[in-house]
Amino acid sequence: MTDVDNGVNVQALLDAREVLKGAPEAAQFTWRAASKWQHGVHSTTTIQQFFGLGQEQSHKTETVFDADHPAVFAAADNGITPIEYLLVGLASCLTAGVASVAQNRGIQLRSVESVVEGQHDIRGILGADSDVRNGFNDVKVTFTIDADASKQEIEALVAQSQKRSAVFDALTNPTNVTVEVA
Repeated sequence: MTDVDNGVNVQALLDAREVLKGAPEAAQFTWRAASKWQHGVHSTTTIQQFFGLGQEQSHKTETVFDADHPAVFAAADNGITPIEYLLVGLASCLTAGVASVAQNRGIQLRSVESVVEGQHDIRGILGADSDVRNGFNDVKVTFTIDADASKQEIEALVAQSQKRSAVFDALTNPTNVTVEVA
């Protein structure tokens, strides 16, 4: 068998899975994002700290995301829209899953590309039609994958990635969301 290197340390992931089976409290993570309004509908959100493995953790660098609305919404277009960040999250989570599953299954990837499209009727968020929901009506992900694998093996990679994706799960299953004012 040829060595496969998709850049994923699968052994570390498998080892973590085994350890966490016996220590479920360590598997409880809290991810955080702190947002600050800038002007108009522009905000910046920073991410650095999170809780996991029983203690506070930190990414090696703070990441800042700008969110705004495009000029067609009479905004300054200083960043992508908040709902587009959902597409970013879904695309990156599924892509990471494809790489991880491929590594675990001994499949060498040459390229993985996806296009994620969300159909959105904005009459809901504008209050123009109370029967139109505020969020996406439909989301479609299309992968183009070049790998040392059959079409069926590639489809199985994508299916397993979808099965294990935290973002796919959060978008397709009800999630309790609490909004408070401090």
